[in-house]
Amino acid sequence: MEKSGVKWCKEAGMLLGNYPAKINFKGRTAIPAKYRSQLGKKIILGQWYENCLVIVSQNQWQELLKQIEQKPFISAPSRETDRFLVGGAFEIEPDNQGRFVIPSSLREYAGLKGEVVFVGLLNRLEIWDKTKWEKHQKYLDEHAEEIAEKLSGVGEKE
Repeated sequence: MEKSGVKWCKEAGMLLGNYPAKINFKGRTAIPAKYRSQLGKKIILGQWYENCLVIVSQNQWQELLKQIEQKPFISAPSRETDRFLVGGAFEIEPDNQGRFVIPSSLREYAGLKGEVVFVGLLNRLEIWDKTKWEKHQKYLDEHAEEIAEKLSGVGEKE
């Protein structure tokens, strides 16, 4: 593991690990260098679940939109998901050092000030307020086994 806390797997093209960063008073931060080549020149930045933000490549965004478009727009939950994900997204072009400004609406949504953490999750990055991330990490540490069991269906009635 590198000092930054980032583990990078170029062969598989995955975003892995986490990386602490700063956000200035104007909302400017920088995508860690280890993540930039996988994301491409333009990125999509949006609100995400658990009050964090998400960054995906344009290709990954198109894949997500295909999944969203398959849902019936007449369904209220589908419309609400559209509003949450698509309505809360911005196309961003970071500079050569990966710097960009997080729109104020997204900073407010995620409570971002001062210190943040970029978390690599295979095909996307999440941006967390550092304090919120530490609390969430503690929750994950305490409940990882229970969560894994729920996902695997272990213990469910047949």
